[in-house]
Amino acid sequence: MSTNKQITSTITDKGKLEIAITESSRPVPKDDEVLIEVKASPINPSDLGALIGPADVNTIKIENSKISMDVPESVMWAMKPRLNIPMPVGNEGSGVVIEAGANAHNLLGKVVSTFGGGMYSQFRCMPATSCMVMEDGTEPRECASSFVNPLTVLAMVETMKMEGHSAIVHTAAASNLGQMLIKVCLDDEIPLINIVRKQEQVDILKNLGAEYICNSSDDDFKDQLTNAILETKATLGFDATGGGELTGQILTCMEIAARKYAKEVTAYGSTNHKQVYIYGALNQSRITLPNNRAFGMYWSIGGFLLPAFLGKIKPEKVMELQARVANEIKTTFASHYTKEVSLEEALQLESLMVYAKQATGEKFLIKPNG
Repeated sequence: MSTNKQITSTITDKGKLEIAITESSRPVPKDDEVLIEVKASPINPSDLGALIGPADVNTIKIENSKISMDVPESVMWAMKPRLNIPMPVGNEGSGVVIEAGANAHNLLGKVVSTFGGGMYSQFRCMPATSCMVMEDGTEPRECASSFVNPLTVLAMVETMKMEGHSAIVHTAAASNLGQMLIKVCLDDEIPLINIVRKQEQVDILKNLGAEYICNSSDDDFKDQLTNAILETKATLGFDATGGGELTGQILTCMEIAARKYAKEVTAYGSTNHKQVYIYGALNQSRITLPNNRAFGMYWSIGGFLLPAFLGKIKPEKVMELQARVANEIKTTFASHYTKEVSLEEALQLESLMVYAKQATGEKFLIKPNG
């Protein structure tokens, strides 16, 4: 096959977002690159920023196999860098190396996963150094989600260790990533508090062996969370919702618990530093913190992004984390998909509306080559 199909997303200067399947020549690898025949690529929440971005999904139209949506005028100023430029979509994926540059022949025929954008594509050239080589017998479908979720989970655990915390609070805990984090924390004996919003999600996590599960829909949610923090002394949280009151509730419950066990409490609250990182945007509303600042003054809120974390640690550590993922891709880091689709099926209206909901447990897998 001499051509290459891929999904691109374009924001035009007319205030439209257009998603289409474009066709170009099959890429040729440079000396340090490999050509991957992409077999599988997941649709993660992080992919939606490029695929749909700020567009209003309620204005979606399909004309001549091209999908369009309106982009609110209020955000067009922020879109200037990508105006009228087709953006390849798909953060991660996996496949088989079918061609290799002069310095990468050792990867020919290997099943690899990679992270570098443009993976909703039949073929993708990538630097050999950015490929995670899978163990023999691993199918591309099994390792399509080897980077975003597994490495984020391990990055959370490493951040806990690096910053001197001893336990973790995690939201949207029934997600694929959340279930991976439970398995890692059980294996590594790290106390983990899981926040979900439905009873069926509580049941799923109980079956995985999770010890601390708090249901944010329950009337006594804050008591549940405070008691779990009191037992674990958690001072680190990772929030996938990214909006609303939950971040403030976590900080408040951390402070209430800390005042019961902390060695020192000042007029500004306990001296235990409380940190919540936001790494998702499932809730698009603004973050609201309680006016009474019941969590004192020893706290921080920040963003958490996998590439930034990987850039801070030594290359040897990155290789160590990747090796663990490859070794446990069929167990700890196994992903589950609700639907597998082709490039064309991925752009059907009903599929796009499912992505836009970002429902916990809904995960699609694109198979660019069928």
